[in-house]
Amino acid sequence: METVLVYAGRASEEWCQRLATAAPEFRWLSDADHPQAAAATVFVGWNPPPGWLARLPRLRLVHALGAGVDGFLARTDLPPEVPVLRLLDAGMAEQMTEYALLGVLMWQRRLPLYRQQQMQARWKPWPPRPRGEVRVSVLGLGRIGGQVATALAGLGYRVAGWSRSARTLDGVATRHGTQGLDALLAETDVLVSVLPSTAETRGLLDRARLARLPQGAMVVSAGRGDQLVTRDLLALLDEGHLAAALLDVFETEPLPPESPLWRHPAVILTPHVAALTVPEPAVRQVVTHLRRWLRGETLPAMVDRRRGY
Repeated sequence: METVLVYAGRASEEWCQRLATAAPEFRWLSDADHPQAAAATVFVGWNPPPGWLARLPRLRLVHALGAGVDGFLARTDLPPEVPVLRLLDAGMAEQMTEYALLGVLMWQRRLPLYRQQQMQARWKPWPPRPRGEVRVSVLGLGRIGGQVATALAGLGYRVAGWSRSARTLDGVATRHGTQGLDALLAETDVLVSVLPSTAETRGLLDRARLARLPQGAMVVSAGRGDQLVTRDLLALLDEGHLAAALLDVFETEPLPPESPLWRHPAVILTPHVAALTVPEPAVRQVVTHLRRWLRGETLPAMVDRRRGY
């Protein structure tokens, strides 16, 4: 019987019970101090304390309880030969679509502008923007980003998407590579980033690229916080080149109280809640992956460490 150690902070026991009910053929533990914990060959969870994984000398597999795995790949207590699995969706694509739509609607209905007018006690209506004229660009066209792009296109928005390699999506104008990104940015009203954190995406949205967005564009950041250069974003907001930003992810989380993002009038913050893991589909996916892994099957959820996802 394989022993699986589960860590999800204060929710560890809850996740452990859910997983044990779904797959009783495994031995599930939620306590690293349990006498049998050192025998664990599988870890399931997210963000264990530093050094925690070094307590598992027989570790053969890590399964993240999320789609992002940059935190695991950067750990010094996780041997590079140990494979890492991730959730492919588990209810997150629908939430991410809603979050992206929230940002798009804010720009379409001029909420940032009306918020400024409210602070000035200024009553001035502006003409509507038809959906078909709102240009939305989605950065990252993987399993989640692809669904975000196609869903927005299905609602009637002019949607384009960018990925590292070429992709094809119904109703979405797709581009790839550096030249493709530069061209896409120049034709974007609302930029939605759902990219993973990789060596290629860190610092991707700096001043040079953000300045390619048209005057009055909006940025929605819901992928990973290390892609967006905060000082460059703030400068372009202060200069009036960008209209607003809706930010869910940050390079340091929780966001430090001294960050100027908290108090900027053109920035709306949420605490990394754009797409939370939904327990029921996540449990089903984890159990399916572990069973297939034991059978030696190929898994699309297996992380390519060179690519970072």
